[in-house]
Amino acid sequence: MKQATIRLTTAQAIVQWLVNQFTEIEGQRVPLFPGVFGIFGHGNVSCLSEALEAVQDRLPTWRGQNEQSMALAATGFAKAQRRRQIMIAASSIGPGALNMVTAAGTAHANRLPLLLLAGDTFASRLPDPVLQQVEHFNNPSITVNDAFRAVTRYWDRIMHPAQILPSLPQATATMLDPADCGPAFISLPQDIQEIAFDYPVSFFEEKIWSIPRPRPDRHKLAQAVELLKTAKKPLLIVGGGVRYSQAEDAVAAFAIKHGIPIVETIAGKGSLTHHHEAHAGPIGIIGSTSANALAGEADVIVAIGTRLQDFTTGSWTVFSQTARFISINTARFDAVKHRAVAVVGDALETVTEFDALLGDWKADPQHMQHAQHLFAEWDKLLTKLQTPTNAPIPTYAQVVHVVNDAASENDAIITAAGGLPGEVCKGWRVKAPNTFDLEFGFSCMGYEIAAGWGHAMANKGPGGTGGTPIVMIGDGTYMMMNSDIYSSVLTGHKMIIVVCDNGGFAVINRLQQAKGVPGFNNLLVDCRVQQPANPLHVDFVKHAESMGALARKCDSLAELTSALEWAKTTNRTTVLTITTDAHAWVPGDADWDVGVPEVSSRASVQAARKQQEEIRAKQRVGV
Repeated sequence: MKQATIRLTTAQAIVQWLVNQFTEIEGQRVPLFPGVFGIFGHGNVSCLSEALEAVQDRLPTWRGQNEQSMALAATGFAKAQRRRQIMIAASSIGPGALNMVTAAGTAHANRLPLLLLAGDTFASRLPDPVLQQVEHFNNPSITVNDAFRAVTRYWDRIMHPAQILPSLPQATATMLDPADCGPAFISLPQDIQEIAFDYPVSFFEEKIWSIPRPRPDRHKLAQAVELLKTAKKPLLIVGGGVRYSQAEDAVAAFAIKHGIPIVETIAGKGSLTHHHEAHAGPIGIIGSTSANALAGEADVIVAIGTRLQDFTTGSWTVFSQTARFISINTARFDAVKHRAVAVVGDALETVTEFDALLGDWKADPQHMQHAQHLFAEWDKLLTKLQTPTNAPIPTYAQVVHVVNDAASENDAIITAAGGLPGEVCKGWRVKAPNTFDLEFGFSCMGYEIAAGWGHAMANKGPGGTGGTPIVMIGDGTYMMMNSDIYSSVLTGHKMIIVVCDNGGFAVINRLQQAKGVPGFNNLLVDCRVQQPANPLHVDFVKHAESMGALARKCDSLAELTSALEWAKTTNRTTVLTITTDAHAWVPGDADWDVGVPEVSSRASVQAARKQQEEIRAKQRVGV
């Protein structure tokens, strides 16, 4: 019997397939692809937009202001939904497409699903060179879309309408695979988008996708059990994979039953509430004294769902040279690092089986008591540093505390690059799971406000927290990417934005001077400006109001407290700005390996070089 077909253009077929993909969240059937962030240009406006317009009741298209920020909004959405739904970002060709490369890198580093659809030059090459086309004289098949190969998990260029039949399912399977999760990119030449093809009707049948939960190898798990039972001072490091597996409760119960303190990575923070009995704080360079002390003492470390990046490991200086690792991860690449007993599997499934095999084994109760004492001391230090003083300019720590106090249990905090990551990671006391989003895998300046837009969308849907996203951002990052203030007002997705104005790029100025270089080109007062003694400062209140937001300048912590109460009552995105100290920071006690000149005429650089060599002498070198 002849197979039933339907004649559609390539663009129409892609869109029809997308609207028929579903998943389940907390027992509710929902679209796997709930929306598209799109900016149309000549590379996608006549074909892809025609297809999207026809299904806008089932697949809404949201107009972005910048291709990078709309793809970052999609990334924030994916994080808020714990990778259970996937947003799409669609651009034209050339500069529009390239604007999304940074966002793709952010999603790739953070192992987050993101579907990117970009227009491309003509497959026929008949009108070449077209507007916005770059030309490679020795390889005419290369276009700017090839730049995405380095920052995506799945990359394809559709050169025939039939190619979407295998490509779309493969791209989706990649984005939902916890081991390979990351962005998928599909390049769509303009003339291929328009071509009609007789597609099998069965290709468009509704499908419900689920995220696989691979079970661990029994032999490897037995090795992990044997090693853990030798531990006198075990430690659990919880990464983002625990949150994406929804294994928070299982890991917490495992820790309590077996007497193992839990420390959190940047992506893992928010797996536990701040005062959970097993919680010993964030670990690493922007971590706590309690977690770093426990890391240095630990003889066996169980790392769950973490890629062990340098900010977690203190560039591999926070652990004993003799410590052994058990690494539980869906990605083999991550699991085998530093000669770990590599247990490749889903966090929830693996911890459940691990617990059963361990039986009644438990670490010495004094070990957990010791961890709780260290964490209590850390908490006291935070309280001391966050207490208001008579200083005319508040510190980051004090501002973070005020915002933390004002946040409801379901409000998610969002921040990224600059000085705020350290201050928020150390100082934010998490009130409820999955309400903490610190993008520091890629340290992408500009993520914050865009991600707040994505969080606001996710919070209204199934599985969302229902709270209001609170974005904390520095003045330098605000200047890089702020147009989604307008996007959020335009689309009715409210967030609260707190701008900490410290007069430039303060944290990188701190690092610059710590490594012996005089303040240069970071703070406004150290830049080449017309009036060095009084550089022009942006009026963030007027700027935000010009984009339709409500805004207020706060001249004290008391005014910030009052403004936050007001912001909770407003009906749209509200921006609050407060001047903060560019030189006062919550101290850290972990090392970081960065490049310092081997030779220099500056005594300060020579001293910094000597210190850097001392740091490198402490590193675990891959074992």
